[in-house]
Amino acid sequence: MRLLALLFCFGWAWPLCAAAPDPAFHLYLLIGQSNMAGRGKLEDQDKQPHAQVFTLTKENTWAPAVDPIHFDKPIAGVGLGRTFGLEMAKADGKIRIGLIPCAVGGTPISRWQKGADLYEAALKRARAAMKEGVIKGVLWHQGENDSGKPETAQAYAKNLDAMIATLRKDLDAPALPVVVGQLGEFYREGANVTTVNEALQTLPKRVSHTAFIPSNGLGHKGDKVHFDAPAYREFGRRYFEAMRKLQAPPEKK
Repeated sequence: MRLLALLFCFGWAWPLCAAAPDPAFHLYLLIGQSNMAGRGKLEDQDKQPHAQVFTLTKENTWAPAVDPIHFDKPIAGVGLGRTFGLEMAKADGKIRIGLIPCAVGGTPISRWQKGADLYEAALKRARAAMKEGVIKGVLWHQGENDSGKPETAQAYAKNLDAMIATLRKDLDAPALPVVVGQLGEFYREGANVTTVNEALQTLPKRVSHTAFIPSNGLGHKGDKVHFDAPAYREFGRRYFEAMRKLQAPPEKK
């Protein structure tokens, strides 16, 4: 792995292979819609590779995790995933972080249910990545799309719980940690934002090994829909802190 990390830093890509998974290569699945994919303005700091942090490309090869790591739309930019990965690497110099970006902007949770296109695509990419490493958690940010109608907002909690249950089963990880984030405080387009946020906030009461993080104080990029780049970076740190708590032994939580 050390040799591969050095190759990455010099611009090489690492194709998936059939070797035994490396227990020190920790994988995280990034799913949801545009605020998981990231729409923040890129700066030089977002383009600097880190020897421990990688991303699974559209072609299913490993490459340095420099933003944008998502490729759902041409406008993809800074997101929360890279900062999350950097913080994880900073916390443990003996591991490598593999981010599996699968979020797609503008999508409802119905497309993230078992059998639906985005769920199956994410599952396929996760399984491919798991040939190289060990899945350690899921990062979810979605809900703006489902806040537009009472019926989708009211069904959100049930659909979120079902997605987590089937994902854990399909990945053979019954206690896989899942962290979800609050919709932006600035988001007001959906008439049922409160219902969706309540479903997200109460997730830990319904489903074990999950955590909710607030978006308080995080600004938007001017459209009142997407966070700005500083907010995404801070959100990534909050996801990191919540994930580390979920992963900690019970006596350390």
